Amino acid sequence: MTTETSVTWLTQEAYDRLAAELDTLSTVARVDIANKIESARSEGDLKENAGYHAAKEEQGKMEARIRTLTLLLRTAEVGHAPESKGVVEPGTIITATIAGDQSRFLIGSREIAGDSDLDVYSEKSPLGEAIIGLKVGAKTSYETPNGKQIAVEIHLVETFTG
Repeated sequence: MTTETSVTWLTQEAYDRLAAELDTLSTVARVDIANKIESARSEGDLKENAGYHAAKEEQGKMEARIRTLTLLLRTAEVGHAPESKGVVEPGTIITATIAGDQSRFLIGSREIAGDSDLDVYSEKSPLGEAIIGLKVGAKTSYETPNGKQIAVEIHLVETFTG
């Protein structure tokens, strides 16, 4: 069995923010949710105990986020955004016409966008895979999960400054 581990580019700020979130989730939040579960368990019959089931669901979501952050931070490449050379790559901001509409978005992990209002597309998304490596002026198309072909034209590639 092989597993493919991909590297995610993060700014130092994004890395630090995510590491702090992981630390909080792994310590304080785990204790809090364990206390909620124990408190709800003491209320009696677990089959009809909505508080218990809600706390267990919250615990499951939190543990999934811990696993996601752990893998992300373990495989992250931390540094400055790649200097734009007019080529689409993770960590760059793209201005493109997509299906006739102009869009401006970041290619990479949504975690690097932080509080930015930019839309973020993974380089592994159908759009991301179609445009990675393209230069300004390039035209291509990609197939959506429902089989529709979407035309894309790259107009501008900029350095992400966070």
